[in-house]
Amino acid sequence: MDAYLVETPSVNFNHPEVQKFLSNIKFTGNQKEDALEIYFAVRDAFLYDPYHLDIREEALKASKITQKKRAWCVEKSLLMVTCCRAMNIPSRFGFAIVTNHIGVDKLVKYLGRPEIVFHGYVEVFLNNQWIKCTPAFDKNICRISKVTPLDWDGENDSMFQEFTNGNKFMEYIHFYGDFNEIPFELMQSEMKKYYPKLFEEKYDSKEFSFTY
Repeated sequence: MDAYLVETPSVNFNHPEVQKFLSNIKFTGNQKEDALEIYFAVRDAFLYDPYHLDIREEALKASKITQKKRAWCVEKSLLMVTCCRAMNIPSRFGFAIVTNHIGVDKLVKYLGRPEIVFHGYVEVFLNNQWIKCTPAFDKNICRISKVTPLDWDGENDSMFQEFTNGNKFMEYIHFYGDFNEIPFELMQSEMKKYYPKLFEEKYDSKEFSFTY
């Protein structure tokens, strides 16, 4: 379990910017309650933005995420993992390929296919079990997309965003597994395989940017 409590180059919870973010969260010392506070703080502090992706190791650090106003799923997952570890709550990364992602209609135009590769989520160890949660989609983007925000109770997995009449908005079609740190080489190779155009052309506009 120690591997899921340590600081890493990306999970830099001792950085002053991360500590500043943590100082705005009300903690009780109860791990479940604290994990929930972190989940909702991370979920709603940043507008979900999958249109400006930077997958470089120097960009994906928790301390850099705290200084942004918008973030995509991997960035939000990174910050939640970091905050949990800062509070001595074991946590790790999960990555998957999904379809029917929220608010990505324009994104599919750039990606060239409907699959969203390396969608990030979080696994937290509470009450002697690993529980999955997805802090990506904030209340504002859910309101715009006419989707109910995805809540989490700290006891059950929270992965499938409901759309209407109980239908699920997202479908998980492949799981990469769980990780102590962001697997940068795997993420890059998978994105190159699924989205070769992103690596062949330059994308740097207000509408969409991709840096690797």
